[in-house]
Amino acid sequence: MAEPLTTAWPCEISLAQVDRGAVSLRLEPSAEQRKAIAKQLSLVSLEALSAEVHLSSWLDGASISGILRARVVQTCSATADDFETPIDARFSLKVLPANSQNAPQEEFGDLGADPDGDDPPDVLEGEMIDVSGYVVEHLALELDPFPRKPGAVFVQPPEPTEISPFSALKSLSLKREED
Repeated sequence: MAEPLTTAWPCEISLAQVDRGAVSLRLEPSAEQRKAIAKQLSLVSLEALSAEVHLSSWLDGASISGILRARVVQTCSATADDFETPIDARFSLKVLPANSQNAPQEEFGDLGADPDGDDPPDVLEGEMIDVSGYVVEHLALELDPFPRKPGAVFVQPPEPTEISPFSALKSLSLKREED
């Protein structure tokens, strides 16, 4: 396989280009672009992000597979400390043009979908594949929604013994009686 072509971020590839032959890309957003992605994904920061993506023809659309590597900084849900997590993930999906006869037909009430089966292909709005968008989408899928710093343990704060708003008044009246 040919060495991936390093391309600018964001990256879009036309279906026609993939139809003419497989495309291999290496994507690395700039520091400013990583900052925008971190904000979009509610991260403290995105220290590094790179992806190698391979696109090949599939039916009248494309098959996309790739490897993404990232270093994300998130806030621990137990301690509120920021910590860095490495991410190394593979992803794959298929896309079809909007006018494709192979596009999945949405049927309301169809509960026959196999939860363990392959995802249905994405249907594109035009003829362009937003490769960088799929990289960010799959990075988001790799993020822990409740991140925990390694070794962090949540400690439940003690429950107040009296929750009544009148408990403060009661303690004042007890002090007056003692005086």
